[in-house]
Amino acid sequence: MDNIKTLEMHKITDLKYGENPHQKASLYEYNKCLDYELLSLKELTYNNILDSTTAIETASEFYDVAAAIIVKHANPAAVALAKDLASAWGKAFDSDPVSSFGGCAAFTKKVDIKLAKMLADIYLSIVIAPDFDEDALLELKQNRSLKIMKMNTPLKDISRFCDEEIRITPFGVLVQEKDIKDFDTKTFKVITKRKPEQKEAEDMIFASKIVKHVKSNAVVVARDLRTIGVCAGQANRIGALEIAISKVCDSVKDAVVATDGTLNTKDTVQLAVQNRISGIIQPAGSIKDKEITETADKYGITMISTGIRHFKH
Repeated sequence: MDNIKTLEMHKITDLKYGENPHQKASLYEYNKCLDYELLSLKELTYNNILDSTTAIETASEFYDVAAAIIVKHANPAAVALAKDLASAWGKAFDSDPVSSFGGCAAFTKKVDIKLAKMLADIYLSIVIAPDFDEDALLELKQNRSLKIMKMNTPLKDISRFCDEEIRITPFGVLVQEKDIKDFDTKTFKVITKRKPEQKEAEDMIFASKIVKHVKSNAVVVARDLRTIGVCAGQANRIGALEIAISKVCDSVKDAVVATDGTLNTKDTVQLAVQNRISGIIQPAGSIKDKEITETADKYGITMISTGIRHFKH
């Protein structure tokens, strides 16, 4: 019957503890699980699993290029693309070295010895990749506290691996389709007079693919296919943008901004202008769209509307 949903779960293992040491936790199999191998001695914790989930889902956005992703507290802290993984890691780490400490690092290609030596100098909790060169694996295994995960499920399949999300609340059990919505050519359009240059457009699309994995209210500031400022979980969007900008180590000039939700006031555009940001990508759909677009036009900022909101509570 449509009004009855049965969840059949089989216990895989008890975990050391949950989010905090006073919470008991277990891992259950429901429908199907990813195919992965732990190549280190230590088992995954509850928080490791949450971080790894965000890491591989973000990595799946860039499965066909060399990408490095750093996750902390289940949020992407830094992401970068480059011609090879070592270069991508250098760009990602430089954008937020503080949050990298104790973080989860994920990669879209095989880890080689050059990258492994770079990772060996940093305290990380988990390293995830589709594969590891033998000498790279030996290098990483010297750190006995590091958890090394080989992802056998292809990254391109990760985004559609789970088709629903389930949460138990005091009000009842919430069940929803998983947010796997990507760009739609029917709603994706430039809404300002100034069209983005190719580099701007690439950075805007890059930032938009990341912001959907960041907790709301979410803002990603990016330039040269790397994040330079990420802010998650704020009560208002302008505050999120202020924090994201404050995290940038150098200038934000010519960077772009992606938001998970619609801009509701022109203040966000004005803040972007004050920091010499060149472009904004956002869902649009606010009653103030006309005012916001006119403000962007006034200052020569280019703006893309995706037509797709990516709230993540």
